[in-house]
Amino acid sequence: MRQTISRLGKFTLVRLVFLICAVIIAVYLTVMVANMGGELDRIRKAEIREQVAMQVYMNPAYRQLPPEELQALVDGLVQDEEKRLGMDQPFFPKRSFQYLWRALTLELGFAEQMTSDAGSQQVRLIILERLPTTLLLFGTANLFLFFVPLLAALFLSRRYGSFLDKATIALAPSSAAPGWFYGLFLILIFASIFRVLPWGGLVDAPVPETTLAYAGSVLKHMVLPATAVVLSSLFANIYSWRTFFLIYSSDDYVELARAKGLSSRSIEMRYVLRPTLPPILTNFLLVLITMWMGQIVLETVFQWPGLGRAFYLAIQLTDTPVIIGITVIYGYLLAVTVFALDFVYALVDPRVRVGPAERRA
Repeated sequence: MRQTISRLGKFTLVRLVFLICAVIIAVYLTVMVANMGGELDRIRKAEIREQVAMQVYMNPAYRQLPPEELQALVDGLVQDEEKRLGMDQPFFPKRSFQYLWRALTLELGFAEQMTSDAGSQQVRLIILERLPTTLLLFGTANLFLFFVPLLAALFLSRRYGSFLDKATIALAPSSAAPGWFYGLFLILIFASIFRVLPWGGLVDAPVPETTLAYAGSVLKHMVLPATAVVLSSLFANIYSWRTFFLIYSSDDYVELARAKGLSSRSIEMRYVLRPTLPPILTNFLLVLITMWMGQIVLETVFQWPGLGRAFYLAIQLTDTPVIIGITVIYGYLLAVTVFALDFVYALVDPRVRVGPAERRA
């Protein structure tokens, strides 16, 4: 028991170190690319000037000075502050690592206006405000995209060559279209013609006062975008996973289980479903990460206030801090997913054990 815990701890630590290093390298490359035109330097100098000017103009001791002297004082203090922070030094290596730390901690200063409120907002607040809405929409849609195709694929694998099986094969190419493509048709049908669902947004206006009414309004606004996400992947998932099940159901150990007289349900759960779960989970979780990054257009079509919409606005405004911050968030999500996959493999596949010493063919 103690050896197992020690091996598990060592494996977890090594895996974490490798993933953290991968994220740091990716973020550092992003910072280097972003500063090729001096964009990060310009943002940092603007923040320094804004802070110094606020301190000078809010100080009662300087209120009697003429505007020319105030401006000269601000310029001198800005130069001193830039020198103190090393802004007069080359970008590589010192300042590049400073920007790396600010990016990893999302301390990227202020961003252009991203909401209807007046004034700038901190990048961290913008991202943390919009991350839950993105996770709510795509988390719900992708949970549906995991369990429903899984059950449907198991059902079709028992009815190979049936009408439903052929219909699924025929509908599989429909998943080539992106979610926003289906979203346009859904808006046209259910929001424009029948007027039974809202065009977009997160909640009704005026905002419902009670928690229950607010939740109901959010769910109503989620129907069309979540349906668009599901339609863009549903039949392709069913078809690919059904193919996995058909391949594994013809293996020798499955035939042996049938010869022993085991029930069809027991064979499916123990001898067909479990060995196919690792590749299915890998495909699903990696697609989930890329889907969050790729739904910029869908969130824009439905005016959904998530990370995709924020990323689109940041590109329009050339808002480098927000672009870098959202890239860092996606890097974190990818690292967490890859880290979790190793343990999920050990749970769903009896042939795999966590730790290199415990792996079995």
